[in-house]
Amino acid sequence: MSRRSLLRALGAGAAGATLAGCGVPAAFVEPGDRAGHDSSATDHTLHFANWPLYIDTDDDNESKRPTLDAFSKRTGISVTYTEEINDNDEFFGKISPALMNHQQTGRDLIVISDWMAARFVRLGWVQEMGRAKQPNVAKYLDPQLRSPAFDEGRRHSVPWQSGITGIAYNRKRLGREIRSTGDLWADDLRGRVTLLSGLDESFALLMQGNGVDITRWTSDDFHAICEQTERRVRSKHIRRFTGNDYIKDLATGDVLACQAYSGDVIQLQADNPDIEFVVPEEGAELWAESLMIPNLARHKRNAERLIDHYYDPEVAAELATWVNYVCPVPAARDVLASSKDEETAALAEDPLIFPDDTMRQRLAIARDITSEERMDFAKKWNSIVGL
Repeated sequence: MSRRSLLRALGAGAAGATLAGCGVPAAFVEPGDRAGHDSSATDHTLHFANWPLYIDTDDDNESKRPTLDAFSKRTGISVTYTEEINDNDEFFGKISPALMNHQQTGRDLIVISDWMAARFVRLGWVQEMGRAKQPNVAKYLDPQLRSPAFDEGRRHSVPWQSGITGIAYNRKRLGREIRSTGDLWADDLRGRVTLLSGLDESFALLMQGNGVDITRWTSDDFHAICEQTERRVRSKHIRRFTGNDYIKDLATGDVLACQAYSGDVIQLQADNPDIEFVVPEEGAELWAESLMIPNLARHKRNAERLIDHYYDPEVAAELATWVNYVCPVPAARDVLASSKDEETAALAEDPLIFPDDTMRQRLAIARDITSEERMDFAKKWNSIVGL
């Protein structure tokens, strides 16, 4: 099971919608109030909160994490690593009281999806990083991920891993290829298609199927896909909306095609080579889950050093062999290609880990749903999905 398969997309959570949507004045933190006393020089520790199954582990001892252990050995910094993030909205609710009240969260480094990271940046809840102290990030960060609309220049965030939301299908069972989003609506797929239930996870691919530039989509574009999706629900063309359970549906043949995450499909293909992943001709969404340093973190410098450690191509390559998502360090590809292990070397040629130029031309990062849009859009989408 991949890390991403644990995701339960909840749409817009109540806490997130309230704070980000209503613009509660007390929630915003001014730039001058974000930094706390940094104890990194004397306290060689760090608290890193991440998702489950999102880091390499030792084959013989799952409590050991080789890339993290190597950082501690090299720097003398002891890392408390917790797998406490199971859902973006749930984690938002867990740490938002401290952040909005100008208190420490107890965490120096967190990983959240970019659509949620956008809220943190808007609210002023994360600190700007000292990029001069992160030479690997400056040199090796994937150019396509360098400047999302919510965080121009990636001053407050650095991708931990990236991925693609596209289409997965069983070519053998379907008996033909799928090349575009429009192919999902063919008559032979009626009742055999699923879409993702979460608003932030689902809308971009559907808009791209309409030929929309998702870097600057409009309210009209959103309502157009809602109308189309409602019609397909009424006609029972769409079987249902899913979280991670699309993996089981596709593996068992209950569905023949579905909206899917690239990393999950790599896992599925290991058991069933008939499963294919498609970046549609109209395009697919490139997303990331990013490292951020919360306000008042006590070990900011240590956190910046850990981030830079994972942008060493050798380290990034080791992590990529475990998590199987799009590696945000393209230079790691050459490291894997030079491996004497055939399976490891083969990963360098996998376009779902290292997209080739042709695939990259069809990938785009969607502009975020703004705080003004979120509540109405989530209400509309959730009414269609049945949340």
